[in-house]
Amino acid sequence: MNTILEQTFSVPFRYPVCFTEDLFDPKNSILADVLRGDRVPKVLFVIDKGVSDSHPGLIDQVKAYSATFSEIFTLAADPMVVMGGEACKNDEKLYQQIVEATHLYGIDRHSYIAVIGGGAVLDMVGFAAAISHRGIRLIRIPTTVLSQNDSAVGVKNSINAFGKKNYLGTFTPPNAVLNDFNFLKTLDDRDWRAGISEAIKVALIKDLSFFEWLEAKGEALANREMLPMKEHIIRSAKMHMDHIAGKDPFEFGSSRPLDFGHWAAHKLEKLSDFRIRHGEAVAIGIALDSTYSFLQGRISDEDLNRIIHLLKTLGFELYAPELQGDHLIQGLKEFQEHLGGQLTIMLLEKLGKGIEVHQMDYDLIHQSVDLLQSFQGKSNLIPS
Repeated sequence: MNTILEQTFSVPFRYPVCFTEDLFDPKNSILADVLRGDRVPKVLFVIDKGVSDSHPGLIDQVKAYSATFSEIFTLAADPMVVMGGEACKNDEKLYQQIVEATHLYGIDRHSYIAVIGGGAVLDMVGFAAAISHRGIRLIRIPTTVLSQNDSAVGVKNSINAFGKKNYLGTFTPPNAVLNDFNFLKTLDDRDWRAGISEAIKVALIKDLSFFEWLEAKGEALANREMLPMKEHIIRSAKMHMDHIAGKDPFEFGSSRPLDFGHWAAHKLEKLSDFRIRHGEAVAIGIALDSTYSFLQGRISDEDLNRIIHLLKTLGFELYAPELQGDHLIQGLKEFQEHLGGQLTIMLLEKLGKGIEVHQMDYDLIHQSVDLLQSFQGKSNLIPS
């Protein structure tokens, strides 16, 4: 005799995504308000070394802020400084260092880890928080364009393993995301530019008006004007949040619309030994999948020219030698494995609307790569 009991329950998730300036100014209570509760929690701050180097007074600001709001939260220890960039996701000793700190400083499920840095550090520290005590509360304080307009607002945490990007990870929502625009002012031009690719991605598959806005503001964004940068970040973050809330936030299926341009990007990062940064690889991936969509007759030559022109206006490279050969096809196979078996790739049906396909023509991929190489040095692309 078989006895089967079926368990069903749902758990709502809710967290604020805030946009501000001077986050650690004692006059700004956003962080304190997030931490305010029935008890006074301990908070362990973990800071990206690149951020602490660019903001040498940051650790003192964190300490002073904690002293101002000592009735709301306490520091578990002096802020930890860890290596940033993709390298931090490749060295397992770094996430283990965070886990060890939760043990040494008594960080429990009623405490917080607050991580300040770029997307890679947020991923790594978020993973460590998620696996410690089955989940320590996490506050993300992203400091790059890419993390503020895309990755930090989502529910993913990860590290790399076995030579594969994001092989180990969790779906664990943060308790809050606090974006301080002032951190963007010290970014180099590459990191300023790189994150905009994620906005182009979501605009191309979801919102023509946003793509047109990006076209209109392309030169201003390239010239590091703050007002359009702020507007683009808030708008992009909202679109990513709406998508996550609307369908399959924990990616049980094979549909990953927000991975438009990413199957090639992930492989390109690895092939270049991360010389090409994530946002730069995504820009190339967008150009590749847009060109492939054109070669399939899904979008017009005029549409493709507009996409390529915007990428070039922002200063993105369109081609890398690592795209040649069979390594890219291997990346497609790895992406299929990552999806759980069925290949699902987002292409363009038209500007502002994506379409999912379940197979890719290898010859057309190679033709797309060749076209990207020809686009690289041209001011004029495909004649309209």
